Amino acid sequence: MPTAPQTTDELYRALQENGRRPYGRTRTVAAEELADAAEQFADPVALVRALLELQEAYTYGSEPRKSPVVFARLLTLFDEQPDVFDERLRHLLFWRFKWVAHALRQLPEVPLASLRQWSAEMRDRYEKAGLALQPYYGQAYQLAAHVGEDTALAYELWAGRARTRLSDCEACEICERARHHLAAGDDARALRVWEPVLAGKESCQEEPARSVSYALLPLLRTDDPERARELHLAGYRACRRNPAMAGEVGRHLEFCALTGNEARGLELLAENRTLFDEVDSPLDQFDFLTGVQVLLQRVEQLGHGELPAAGWAGRTWTVAGLRAEAGRRADDLAARFDARNGTTAHAERRRARLERAPLLEALELTLRPRSLDDVTPATPAPAPASRTAAALPESLPELIAHARRLEEQGHPEGRLVWARVRTLVTARDYVHPDDDAVGPLVLLRADLLADDADRAGQQDEFAEAAALHEEAAALYEDAGAAGQAALSRACALLARAELPPAPDTEEDGDGDGDGDGVAAKAAALGDAHAGMVRLHEQAPALAPYLEARLLRLRATVLGLRLQTTRQEEHVAPVLAEVDLLHAFAVRHDIASQISGAALLRAGTHALTGDLPAAVTELDALQERLQAHGPAWHLPRALGLRGRLRLGMRDAQAAHADLTEALRVAADWPAHAMDTGRLHADLAEACLHLGRPEEALRHLSRAAQVQLRHGSRIEALCTYSNAAQLSLDLGRVEDSIALLDSLLAEPDLAAGELDARLTAQLRLTRARALHTGEDLKAATAEFVALAAESAGWDDDPGSHAMIAAETAVLLAESGEFGRAREAAGQAIAAHARAPRYEQLSNCLRELARLQAKQQGADGLTDALGFLDDAARIAEEARTAGYEAGGRPLDVALAYEHGRVHAYAGTYEEALAALEKGLALLGEAGAGGEHAGEWAECVRLAGAVEGIYLERPAPALARLDAAVTRLRAAGHDEEAEPLAALAAELREKD
Repeated sequence: MPTAPQTTDELYRALQENGRRPYGRTRTVAAEELADAAEQFADPVALVRALLELQEAYTYGSEPRKSPVVFARLLTLFDEQPDVFDERLRHLLFWRFKWVAHALRQLPEVPLASLRQWSAEMRDRYEKAGLALQPYYGQAYQLAAHVGEDTALAYELWAGRARTRLSDCEACEICERARHHLAAGDDARALRVWEPVLAGKESCQEEPARSVSYALLPLLRTDDPERARELHLAGYRACRRNPAMAGEVGRHLEFCALTGNEARGLELLAENRTLFDEVDSPLDQFDFLTGVQVLLQRVEQLGHGELPAAGWAGRTWTVAGLRAEAGRRADDLAARFDARNGTTAHAERRRARLERAPLLEALELTLRPRSLDDVTPATPAPAPASRTAAALPESLPELIAHARRLEEQGHPEGRLVWARVRTLVTARDYVHPDDDAVGPLVLLRADLLADDADRAGQQDEFAEAAALHEEAAALYEDAGAAGQAALSRACALLARAELPPAPDTEEDGDGDGDGDGVAAKAAALGDAHAGMVRLHEQAPALAPYLEARLLRLRATVLGLRLQTTRQEEHVAPVLAEVDLLHAFAVRHDIASQISGAALLRAGTHALTGDLPAAVTELDALQERLQAHGPAWHLPRALGLRGRLRLGMRDAQAAHADLTEALRVAADWPAHAMDTGRLHADLAEACLHLGRPEEALRHLSRAAQVQLRHGSRIEALCTYSNAAQLSLDLGRVEDSIALLDSLLAEPDLAAGELDARLTAQLRLTRARALHTGEDLKAATAEFVALAAESAGWDDDPGSHAMIAAETAVLLAESGEFGRAREAAGQAIAAHARAPRYEQLSNCLRELARLQAKQQGADGLTDALGFLDDAARIAEEARTAGYEAGGRPLDVALAYEHGRVHAYAGTYEEALAALEKGLALLGEAGAGGEHAGEWAECVRLAGAVEGIYLERPAPALARLDAAVTRLRAAGHDEEAEPLAALAAELREKD
C-alpha cells in the first residue's frame, strides 16, 4: 500500500479496492496494513470493517491460525459496543462463527476439547441472540465427520432442520450432504444430491469447484467418464494455484493418476508448485500432499521415478524423492490429527486413497494427450519398427550393406538402419571391419553425414543441411566415391537455395519487400539448378540410381522456383526436367524415380491451376504403385490427391483419399510418412463435410505428430487452430485447458519462441475466458495484449482489433474511462490499417453498454462513441468498403435507437429506428437483411407501444411488418413481432 489512508473515506475506498484483488499474500498484506491504519481513527465501524476484511483474507488465503485471532477481536468489540454493529455487520459476525470452527478443525495443535468448547460457545451465542440452531448443528456434524465419529445422529440433527439466513449457502450444504452419502459408499445417491451444484444451478465462492473435486471419482465409478472429464477441466481451472483450495488441487492430481493421465498430473503439479510453501493450513496440506503422493506413486510404479518433479523450493526433486518426502510429511500430519481426535480416521482415509487402483487405463482429458514418455527429458527412443520391417542383420558388414541397399531404393526404413549403424560406429570399442564390400571408414562416415544432412533438411534447418552435405561430399571424395560426392554437392546447392533471403534483399526501402524476396528466392533456385546441371555434366559415369537422384534434384529445384513465382515461363522447364527424369527412370527400371517423376508432374499441374490434370496423373500413379510399387509412395500420392480434391471442392472424395493414405501410411516408419499433414488435411475435409468434432480430433493428432517430428512451430500453429475450433464448438474448457498447457511450456513462458504466435495463443485464450464468463481474467489478458501489440509497428491492424476487444471487456466491467482509452488506441491504429467493421462494432457496443449500465447519466458518453462510429462509417463509405454483416449505417441507426431507449429518451429512439428502416428501404422485409429490418421494427414497436404508450400506431406497424415478412417467407423473423403485438393487445 503506497500511503496509509488519512481519512475513513480513503480507508473505505482502499478496503473496496483490496476486496477486488484475488486472495493471496498481496491481498492479505494489504488487509493487515489497512487494519493497522483503521486503529488511528476514532471510528469503531471503520475498524470493524477493516477487521472483517482481514479475517476474510486469512480465511481464503489459507492462514487458519490467524483467522480466530482476528475474530476474537471482533467479538470483543461486539461485546463492548454492540450498537456499532448494524444488522449487516451483526449478520457477518454470527456467520463467521462457522469460519472459526472450520479454522480450528484445520489445526491439529488445537485440542479436541477446545473445538468442542468453541462449538458450545457458538450455540450459546446463537441462543442468546434468538437465532435458530441449524448452523450450529451443521458445524457439529462437520466436526463429527472430521474426527471420524459415528455421524448418523449428527447428520439427522443438522439435515433435518430448516435452513436459516445464517446457514451455509445451498451449494455448500449440498456438498456436505453428498459427501455424507459418499462416505457411506453410495456414489449414485451422492451424485444425485450433487446434481444442482455440478450443473451450475447452485454456486458460491468455493462451489462448484469443491464439489467437483470430490465428484470426479464417483463419476468414473458410475460409468460417466465424459462428464468427469468435462468437470475436471472446469473444476481444476477454478482452484489451481489457490492456497485455500489446495485439497481440491490434490484431488485433481489423484484423478489424473487414476485415469492414465500421469503426464498431465505432473504438468498440473508444476503449475501448483507454490502450494508446497504457501499453504498454511495443516488439513489442506494433508489433502494436497496425499493427492500428490497418489500421483507420484503411480508415476514411480510405471518406471519413471527419476523424472523431475516440482516440489518444495530450494532443491531439485525427482518423482521418487518428492514422493518419499510428501509421504513422510502427510503421514506426520495424519498422525497429528488422529492423536488430537483420538481416532485413526485420517490415517485410514489416507491409506484408502493410496491403495486405490486406477479406474481407467486411459481417459483422454484434453486435446493434447501426453504420456510419461513424452515428458521424459532424455534422448528420444528409436522410432518403432514399421509393420513391414524385417529383422536387421546381426553382422556389421551385412548391416551396412543393407543400409546402402535401402538408401539406393529410397526405402523409408533406411534411416532406422542407419541409426543402428551410427550407434555401433560411435561406440568406444568400435573397430571398422576389414571388408572390401564395406569399404573404408571414411566412406561410412560420409554415408552417416549424408543421412544427418537429409534429416536436417527435413526439419527446415537448411544452413545445417548445406554444411553437412558439403562435409559429406569432401569425405566421399577422400573415399574415391566421386558420384556420391557430386550428389551431396547438389543436395547442398538445394539446401542453400532454400535459405530465406537476406534481410537487405527482403526489405528494400525503395521497392516492394515481398516482391524483392520472391525474386531473390527465384534467382537462388535458378542458380542452384544451373549448378546442378554443371555438376551432372562434370561428374564421371554415375551409377543409375545416383544419376536418377541427381535428375530428381534438378526437377525439384525448378519445381520450387515455380512454387515461389507462379510464373508461366517457369512451367515448361520443370516439365522438361520431369520428362528427363521419367525417361531415365523407365530406361533403368528405377521404380521409386518413376513414381517421383509422376508426383512432380502432378504437383506442377496443380501449381498451374490445372487440378483435373494433376488428379488424372495421380490416378494413373496409384494404379502403377499398387501394381509395381514402391508401396511406400502410395500414402504420399493419395495424400496429394486428397489435397487436390479439397481444392476442387470435392470434400467427400478428399476424405476418402486422405483416410486411405493414413491407413497405408501405418505400414511404414512414421518419420517418412508425414502423417501430421495427412491429419491436418483430413481436418479440413471434415470441416467441409460438417463434421467439426472429427476435424478437432485430426487437428489434435496432427499437432502430436508434428511435435514428435520436431516441427514445434508448426505444431503450435495446429494446436492454435484446434483451440479456436474447440471454442467455436462451445467446448470452452477444452480450449482453455489446451492453451494453458501450451503456454506453460518453458520456451513459450520464457518468450523464446515467435512472439506473435505466443500472442495469438494468448488472444485465443482470452476470448475463451470471456466466452466462459471469466470476465476478470479475460480483461486482464486483453489489457496486457493491447499494451504489447501497441508496439507492433508492422501490424497496426492487429493492434486495432485487440484494442477494440479490450475496450469492450473493460466496458462490460464498468470501467468506461479505461474503455475510452482503449477505443482511442484502436481508432489511432485503424487510421494506419483500417478495420472498419470491427471498429464500428466495437464503438456501437461500447455505446450500448454505457447506456445500459448508466442510463441517462451515460447518454452523453454513449453518444460520443456513436459519433466515432459515424465517422468510421463515413470513412468506409468513402473507401467503397462493404460490411460483411449488416450495413454500418443501418447498424448505427439501430444502436442510436437502442441507446436512447436505455437512456429513456424515447422520441429520439423512435426517430433513430425509423431512420434505420428508411436506410434499409422497402425491400428490407424481403431481402437479405430481413432479420435486421425485423429487429428495427420490433424495437420501434416496443418503444412506441410500451414506453411512449402509443399502442395503436405500434400495432399498425407490427401487424404490417408481420404480413410483409410472412409473405416473403420469413416466418422465423416475423415471430418476435407477432409476440410483441399480442402482448400489446393484451395490455390494451
